Amino acid sequence: MASPVRYLTGITTTGTPHLGNYVGAIRPSVEASRRPGTESFYFLADYHALIKCDEPQRIQRSTMEIAASWLAAGLDPEQVFFYRQSDIPEIPELTWLLTCVTGKGVLNRAHAYKAQVDKNTAAGVDVDNDVTAGLFMYPVLMAADILMFKAHWIPVGRDQVQHIEMARDMASSFNHLYGEHLVLPEAAVDENVALLPGLDGRKMSKSYDNVIALFGPREQMRKQIFSIVTDSRAPGETKETEGSALFQIFQAFASEAETTDLRKAFAEGIAWSDAKQLLFERIDREIAPMRERYDHLMSHPQELEDILKRGAEKARARAVPLMAELRQAVGLRNLATGAEPAAKGKAAKTALPSFKQYREADGRFYFKLVDPQGRLLLQSKAFASPKEAGQRIAMLRGDPASAARDEMVEPLPESVNAEMVRQSLEQLAAAQD
Repeated sequence: MASPVRYLTGITTTGTPHLGNYVGAIRPSVEASRRPGTESFYFLADYHALIKCDEPQRIQRSTMEIAASWLAAGLDPEQVFFYRQSDIPEIPELTWLLTCVTGKGVLNRAHAYKAQVDKNTAAGVDVDNDVTAGLFMYPVLMAADILMFKAHWIPVGRDQVQHIEMARDMASSFNHLYGEHLVLPEAAVDENVALLPGLDGRKMSKSYDNVIALFGPREQMRKQIFSIVTDSRAPGETKETEGSALFQIFQAFASEAETTDLRKAFAEGIAWSDAKQLLFERIDREIAPMRERYDHLMSHPQELEDILKRGAEKARARAVPLMAELRQAVGLRNLATGAEPAAKGKAAKTALPSFKQYREADGRFYFKLVDPQGRLLLQSKAFASPKEAGQRIAMLRGDPASAARDEMVEPLPESVNAEMVRQSLEQLAAAQD
């Protein structure tokens, strides 16, 4: 029986969920959690929140609101791993192990750090002004979140792909030093994720103060919807759907038939007030049944706490054994067990070939297979993306004999033959079973 495919998603606990969060993240993730043959991990990234927020009450309140929103939207904590990041002490421990195999140059290239440096440079102040070690180390903590649970796929926006690439680099570095312990993740970029416009037409974001609260009071939602900016066309005048924030929001909730009806109403000159009322009724029809569950959870924080604690126990059943394995691998061992057997165990782990993925100055992605002594066994040609390179590695692992005829692999070095490559790939496959 094939092992389940593991997906992992986290959300930082610094804000109150709005309709944009629901359409772009919560709703599709809840739907994805019901796919057969998968294991889904959903966590509240409260350690990450500390990097950008120094208000304890806000972090606590946001943790409650986000947890209640996921559950009210239909996430079943019995069918998924649903936990609070700070309830898994193995995550910061893994963060430190990864820190010790990650070059500073890798972290220098992280988008968030570079953005702050560029901001400081433009302002004429020290480049490290307002740069905390937490901001600088953010990619390592994110990598630990992912690698701890051997996640295969991480649903992200295109702006987050870099973090998944960095997690892959860290896992590769660790595996090269200590053996094949960590799974290299892939970014799952959904180009069709809906990005809702806000009340003013810009992307819905708390930073723009243009959001529609997900589970606020019903009348508050109606008031916010009626404040959506529209043009001055009077009733009876044709309205344009292109560029209309009102129409885009409606489309994210409506069926094709409902969308077609509203498009026709726009063409026939529906009054803006009537269009806004239709939008409110359509959203309310989907959200209202969830609001009761949300309000119940927010008024019963102990129930939320119990759900998260049970989720942490379930997640730690995976994290504790892996962390014990990694501690053994790096030499953090029980001295009373005897050094010789432990050393042999490490040798057995490290005496394996390994794949290394990297990016060249040409912007293209490559991989190579090396033996335990670092000798080159296999060198790939160029790939346009790390995902393509990772998929080719997965194919070679699954079918070692295919390496001899793979058109995306360079000719073998003189000192290597096809049988040596095949045996090395079979060793890796056996180690992962």
